[in-house]
Amino acid sequence: MKQEIRLFGAIAVRPAVLALIPQFERATGLTVAAKWEVNPTVKKQIEAGEPFDLVIINADMVEALAASGKVEAGSQRAFGRIGMGVAAKAGSRPLDIGSTEAFKRALKDAKSIAYASDGTSGGYFSSLLDRLGIADEVKPRLVAAPGGQTASAVGRGEAELAVVPVTSILAAAPDVMLVGRFPAELQSYIDFDVGIGADSSDAEATRQLSEFLVSAAADEVLAAKGVERRHKSI
Repeated sequence: MKQEIRLFGAIAVRPAVLALIPQFERATGLTVAAKWEVNPTVKKQIEAGEPFDLVIINADMVEALAASGKVEAGSQRAFGRIGMGVAAKAGSRPLDIGSTEAFKRALKDAKSIAYASDGTSGGYFSSLLDRLGIADEVKPRLVAAPGGQTASAVGRGEAELAVVPVTSILAAAPDVMLVGRFPAELQSYIDFDVGIGADSSDAEATRQLSEFLVSAAADEVLAAKGVERRHKSI
């Protein structure tokens, strides 16, 4: 019996990758065991010795893991990028966030806003509030949510809006809807790469999974789940 491929990935890519794994398993007969955490936690746990075969996290973090010998040199490949969006409870009134001013107004008018305080997206949003000059007004109404639960907090009525990667919003349907993506001038794409573990238990099987995830065969599913391709490999 072949050993499972241990995939360790960021919560933001979970909805897209989970939709792809059954296709890979059917085509290869291999099995994938996936674990998910926010980006910084994935990197920290791998640095502390967490065993893994394939990792999918922020591109710069994969690069750092390669530099420290945790990821196989030369195995880093561009996976995709995910933009930031605003979520509201399904059926909520339409909300204009199409410009910087409209976006600021929507945040200032919201009674509460959920964000992933421990993730990459949360860090960006917090700095964006400072940049927009509305931090003092908005931050008291922020609701810190654990990774993977930010969009769902809106569906449960714990916050009026949520700011989170688009993938997480789409995955929270039908209780949650995508109000819209951040305006182009405020958008921040989170880049994700894949990397093979230097101590992978089955390097050939892991390489097959890596190749599948970055192949054109996965493009349609990724696009439907909110992941845009980055075709430049590192």
